[in-house]
Parts: sequence; C-alpha cells; structure tokens
Amino acid sequence: MTGSSGGASHVPVLLERVLDLLAPSLTHERPVVVDATLGLGGHSEAMLTRFDDLHVIGIDRDSEALAQAGRRLEPFGERITLVHAVYDEMADVVRGVGTRAGFEAVSGVLFDLGVSSMQLDRTERGFSYAHDAPLDMRMNPGEGPTAADVLNTYAAADLARLLFEYGDERFARRIAAAVVAARADEPFTSSARLVDLVRSSIPAAARRTGGNPAKRTFQALRIEVNDELGGYKRALPAALRVVEPGGRVVVLAYHSLEDRLTKRAFAKVTTSDVPRDVPFVPEGREPAFRLLTRGAERASDDEVAANPRARSVRLRAVERIAA
Repeated sequence: MTGSSGGASHVPVLLERVLDLLAPSLTHERPVVVDATLGLGGHSEAMLTRFDDLHVIGIDRDSEALAQAGRRLEPFGERITLVHAVYDEMADVVRGVGTRAGFEAVSGVLFDLGVSSMQLDRTERGFSYAHDAPLDMRMNPGEGPTAADVLNTYAAADLARLLFEYGDERFARRIAAAVVAARADEPFTSSARLVDLVRSSIPAAARRTGGNPAKRTFQALRIEVNDELGGYKRALPAALRVVEPGGRVVVLAYHSLEDRLTKRAFAKVTTSDVPRDVPFVPEGREPAFRLLTRGAERASDDEVAANPRARSVRLRAVERIAA
C-alpha cells in the first residue's frame, strides 16, 4: 500500500522492516527482487536506493499505477523492469525477464497486498466509500466485471457469503437482502447509493463505533471483483518456487484471510514431513525454508498514528535454505 509520488506521498507501510528483512539476501552480485504489487513504487524506490546493485522487477495489474511508478522510478534506468501482469503470473514473468538478463531465480519477492493509496484516492475508480463515484473497483480498468455488476447480478445468498467471508460483515444477510430489493427498482451504479443502503441496513447501535459502516462491504466487493484471494493463492506458491537459496519472501497482508493463507503456506514449507517421534531429520528431508518472523508482526503505534492504513497490517517472511 503505497501512496502518491507527489509532495504529500504516503510512506510505504513497514518500510524499514521490509528493507532489513530483504537485506541479507541482496549481498551477492546483481541480486534481483520481484515487487509483486508495485503500486506507485514506494517500496521499489527505497530498495533501489539502498541496494546499489539491485535490479527490481515490478509487477502490477493496474496500467495507470505502472505508468506513475515508471515516472517515479525513471532515475534508476535499466535497474527496474516494469511488467503489466497479475502477480499469479510471476513464474512466467521471472522466466521471461531472466532469459533476457541471464538469471533463473530471484533473491527476494515482496507482496504488499490490498488496494493502493492511488486507487483509494482516485475518486473515479470507485474504491472509496468516502466519495460518490461509479461502482467500478477493478484494479485493471476495463477488464472483467465491476462492483456494480456484482451487486446487480449476484443472488442474495452469494452476496451475503462474500460480504461475510471477505468483509467480516455481521449484517451480511441484511445488506444482501436490501441490495436485492433495491436493485429491483433501479440497478446500482454509484457508491453513494450503496453507502446509504448499507448504513440504513445496519442497526443504529452498531453504527456508533468502527468508522464508516460501508467499509466492510466495499472491501468485500473489491476482493471479489479482483479475485484477490484466488490470485494470491496461486501467486504465493509461485513466489516460493522462484526464490534462490538464501532468497526471501516478505508479505504484508491487511486482511485476515490473506494472512491466514500466508501463515499456512509458510508453515508448510518450514516444517519437515518427518514424524515427530523420529530423533533426527534425515539428510534431504529438511524443510526448504525457515521462518524469519515470530508470528505476524504489526506496525508500531507511532507508524499507525502517522499512517492509519498501517493499522491492520500483518507482516510475515521466510528464507529459502535448501535448493
């Protein structure tokens, strides 16, 4: 989650911790890191600035973000390769870039999951519940169904499921029923109408705390529209495959489901399959990775105060120790 590259730019979340975690894997000649969620390039800019010999492959599905990141990172010249792709295409991206540049594996992969500040701040993209805008929410504009399509076509049960699973919305059934009733009169097109419907569907007592009551609905719709969890389920194993021995994978997750997927995937590759009652782990049966974090690390109170978008972040990281 990085912000605009203008004067009021947001500092990338947990920036120093991310750099410190990646640093030990970037000591050899010509290291390569995949920034799988480039956004506006905040993490990439910091990595390229700190590590003089580093090459970054920046992946993003949002062509507008790629264009802005390209302008921001232009001073680094050939040390940055920008690729318009979804991060679950990472293996193909690394193979293609590596064939031209002479490498087969990378030194690190960074995921900064969720929506970028640019997407939130661009009213016309429809990600924010704070401004009236078309209900779009596509990270790759022009591709696939919009949030309005989801609201206007999904059955009530399917709407309730995604609001509950992706938004942790306690009143998912109420909201879904209200959406289906309202769209019978007029299809949904604007975010303001959805915000008003969500607010009126939630009991007054529940609206007094927790900020805007529509935030969970908007989060759920965004995740559904962009298949964020499905893409991440495919992308994380790809990231673990493309890192070389000594290479590291760092994940910043902002949703409990993303963090759960990360935790499970990391547990699988850092645990030996040798039965626990065997007194030693035979050669060749050691886990391929080791954990670099104890549980999920969180942003400090000071960082959250400076950047409220860091409040929900959970950081996990692993290092490959075997080929």
